[in-house]
Amino acid sequence: MRDDLMVQQQVKNKWQHMVGVICLNQTGRKQVKAVLPLLFDKYPTPELFLLADFNEVQEMISPLGMKNVRTKRLFRMTQDFMHWDGKDASDLYGIGKYGSDSYEIFYKNNIPENIGDHELQRYVREEVNV
Repeated sequence: MRDDLMVQQQVKNKWQHMVGVICLNQTGRKQVKAVLPLLFDKYPTPELFLLADFNEVQEMISPLGMKNVRTKRLFRMTQDFMHWDGKDASDLYGIGKYGSDSYEIFYKNNIPENIGDHELQRYVREEVNV
C-alpha cells in the first residue's frame, strides 16, 4: 500500500469514500488505511454493511478511537446513502466540509473554493496541478 496515497484514492465507490471520510474524522490516515481494507473486505457495499452486527463493526474500527460515535455515524450515513441523490455530500449524516470538498474533487471533478483540509490542498496542488 503506497503510504503517500490519500485514503480517498484507495476506495472503490462513493459509499466507501464516505465511510473513509467518517473514519478520518480526528484520526490519522495511517490508522484509517490499516482498518478500511478489513472493513471493506467484509462489507464492500452499503447493502451488506446495513446487515452487519453493530458490535462487530465497533470492534473492527476500535483502533480508530471513538468507536461508539463512529459506528453510529457509519450506520446512519449508510442509511442516508441508500436514498441520496449524489448531489451534495453534506446531505449525508456525519459528512461535513472535508467530506463535501473531497467528494467534489474525487467524484465530480470540481475544485471547491476555500478547501480547508491541508491534505486535500496538497492533492489539488500536486495531482490536479491547480
